[in-house]
Amino acid sequence: MRYAICNETFQDWPLEKACDYAAAAGYQGIEFAPFTLGEYPVKLSPERCRTVRQTIEQSGLECVGLHWLLAKTSGLHVTHPMREIRQQTVHYLSELAALCSDLGGRVLVFGSPHQRSRMPGVTQAQALGWLVETFTQLIPALESTNTILALEPLAPTETDVLNTADATCDILRQIDSPHIRLLLDVKAMSSEAKSIPEIITASRQQLEHFHANDENLQGPGFGDIEFMPILRALNDIQYKGWVSVEVFDYSPGIERLVSESISYMKTCMKP
Repeated sequence: MRYAICNETFQDWPLEKACDYAAAAGYQGIEFAPFTLGEYPVKLSPERCRTVRQTIEQSGLECVGLHWLLAKTSGLHVTHPMREIRQQTVHYLSELAALCSDLGGRVLVFGSPHQRSRMPGVTQAQALGWLVETFTQLIPALESTNTILALEPLAPTETDVLNTADATCDILRQIDSPHIRLLLDVKAMSSEAKSIPEIITASRQQLEHFHANDENLQGPGFGDIEFMPILRALNDIQYKGWVSVEVFDYSPGIERLVSESISYMKTCMKP
């Protein structure tokens, strides 16, 4: 396992300072929310991409990839009844795949609850059918950029499409591509009936990426969720991917969230 952190955790810090601090804390990678790169991230100039990538690499980190893919966008939706909207979404995600590759990343995390939830009058079967169609159309762009879209199950409080790892794995088997796989997120898994270690074990063949956080929206070790059995379950299935810290409540402060999250996880993994 390798540890990473999502860049929006650093809020208004300059990228160089954020990367240097993450590396000093012990992280090996950084994961980007596209909107932090500018209002139109897919229009980033080649020069700006090179600068961002060089800044990451000079700090000793790797770019993991992108998440919050459709945040702060409008008119995009993967289960919209209008084919034109779905095709525009495929086009945008294809551009994000190219951006991810240009930054040196590989994983694109698809959570985007609002842009996958059912529209009025749409049945669950229709929504899932359009979701499969949309992501199947994305495969050529993922293949050409050597990137992987990691589909994230989310709690019913966030969306009504794909609320469990089992349901998500069923969709992944329908799509049947090595370029579309599974993301597991601790906060989201805490809403399931199964225990988190059970979900990890059952999903091991599809698992590509992992987000570490707590039900309270803060980092690992900042809430009631016990990470020792979670991390050991990942170790037991010989997970070799990233464990990426993603928080939503920054109230403990940037420095504490960054340093104490990884310190706690490393403590959990000690013999």
